[in-house]
Amino acid sequence: MLLFNDAISSLGLTEIPLHGRRFTWTNKQHPPLLERLDWFFTSNAWAIAYPHTTARSLVMETSDHWPCVIDIRTNVPKSKILRFENFWMEHDSFLPLVAACWNGQFPQTDPALLLSAKFKALRAALRIWQSKLSNLKQTIVNIKLVISFLDCIEEWRDLSIEEWNFKAMISEKLSELLHQQRLYWRQRGTIKWVKLGDENTKFFHANASIRHRRNMITSLVDNSDSVLYGHEQKASLLWNDF
Repeated sequence: MLLFNDAISSLGLTEIPLHGRRFTWTNKQHPPLLERLDWFFTSNAWAIAYPHTTARSLVMETSDHWPCVIDIRTNVPKSKILRFENFWMEHDSFLPLVAACWNGQFPQTDPALLLSAKFKALRAALRIWQSKLSNLKQTIVNIKLVISFLDCIEEWRDLSIEEWNFKAMISEKLSELLHQQRLYWRQRGTIKWVKLGDENTKFFHANASIRHRRNMITSLVDNSDSVLYGHEQKASLLWNDF
């Protein structure tokens, strides 16, 4: 261990502090044994180039390790369109809504016009229904925040029976939401040869991200040969030219 510490010092590495938690491993017993097993380091060149690099812990789902992530934030503008999401079918209220819209009364008698009217009515109903749904990503974040809060309490004292049962209940709810999230990213990844129950969410996430990056215009060159990278600058150039 002393030689390892000397190597870190000689390389000039800087530790990235872990936010949100003091420990990264538990034996998952009651009361738990908690240890810090994970540490993160970076070079001075990286710290200068990316000064906002942070390390944070995520919520422990199935392992005995709290997963950690090195975070570099960025904002990418997204368009707002109505898109049918496969995970909607996991909601109990989805099928009754579809049945009510599809079996409604319509004045059209022509089969083609009747079918078109049903689809339009269903689209309008789904738009209203979807607007009232809780944001899937934000709901998962909120539940993980509650679980993380209970984990922090557990570092200082044993959880009561009520707290332990509550943690088990929201952990089960988290599993359901993560299943819906896997369906979401599987649809984005457009990979059809993998079974619906496949749990490799990172694969679909990466595939969708690659498709998004391939379709994204990273920069434009104006008439003066200046390269534009900002979103507003690119939008203004496209508006003025076309």
